[in-house]
Amino acid sequence: MRLTPNPTGMGLTPPIGGMPVPNSDILAAMAPRNLITDVAGVTVGHADDARLASGVTAVVFDEPAVASIDVRGGGTGTRESVLLDPSMTIERIDAIALSGGSAFGLEAAAGVMARLAEQGRGFAIRTARVPIVPGAILFDLANGGDKTWDRYPPYRELGYAAAATAGSAVSLGTVGAGFGATTANFKGGIGSASATVGDITLGALVAVNAAGSITVGAGPWFWAAPYERNAEFGGHGLPTPLPDAALAFRTKGHSGENTTLAVIATDATLNKVQAKRLAIMAQVGLARAIRPVHTPLDGDLVFAAATGRRPPPDPIHGLAELGSTAADVLARATARAVYEAKALPFPGATPAWRDRFSAAR
Repeated sequence: MRLTPNPTGMGLTPPIGGMPVPNSDILAAMAPRNLITDVAGVTVGHADDARLASGVTAVVFDEPAVASIDVRGGGTGTRESVLLDPSMTIERIDAIALSGGSAFGLEAAAGVMARLAEQGRGFAIRTARVPIVPGAILFDLANGGDKTWDRYPPYRELGYAAAATAGSAVSLGTVGAGFGATTANFKGGIGSASATVGDITLGALVAVNAAGSITVGAGPWFWAAPYERNAEFGGHGLPTPLPDAALAFRTKGHSGENTTLAVIATDATLNKVQAKRLAIMAQVGLARAIRPVHTPLDGDLVFAAATGRRPPPDPIHGLAELGSTAADVLARATARAVYEAKALPFPGATPAWRDRFSAAR
């Protein structure tokens, strides 16, 4: 199968006017782009296959980051997530792999590891180095793509390609791990957003493949509308009053077919327990953007990672504000995933929000 690194996620882009391309630190210090890579030391790469209708997204840290995880969905698929418990020995990770492909996609982390190993990255044990790459998967095996492959699925190679192209630019919508993602009524995908709390920067990246809806009923309004900034997902607000059927229970698929995977990153200095609390608080963002959420049908989870390039926040009130902002940012990123997505070119494919409402204001 043809593996396609996403060109706008590449770490090496052509220079403009003969000027060298800035590295991630310089880019992060420039004007924010409303992406997780506004956090200094964080890069992202996508790789996907249009015929397969699936892909991988790699979040790569310039230096090992303190990380933890919070899992709320009832049908998760993860790799190395146990290491992220605060009671475990490993404190820092090198990257996070998000993948389509259900359990087959767990191989994506091995591809990310291979790329990092080539660069001499990893946890040092005597003369050996082992890259630490937790991963999580979503189900996209029934989206119309060609899921026939040879003996081994392509996700290891997709993971390698995603890590190899990691950079500061991040494509959104139907790319990477979100290439084949859907929701109850519209095409899902990859979303991202960022914000600041004083001198601290927070960013979110999310692959939205939810059992629930990100929009209010059949209209253009996003549940996350109260948290929107600068019309980043259309500026439609919420309907007043809510339609009668807006709160009706509606889902897609069956158990194991849905999952929203999120990464929260910050440049603050946090320990592992604080990273866990950040992930817990950030989960509220999914509840603000998806209805219903955290169901037995989903595998929803949030990774939280801290690069430690800024001083630590106050451990009580400062961390609380950081977590509250993380929830807002994740809600916005979730809406952007659907807003930016394009429909797959298969019969009966889930429609894209843009196909119906791109001109509606």
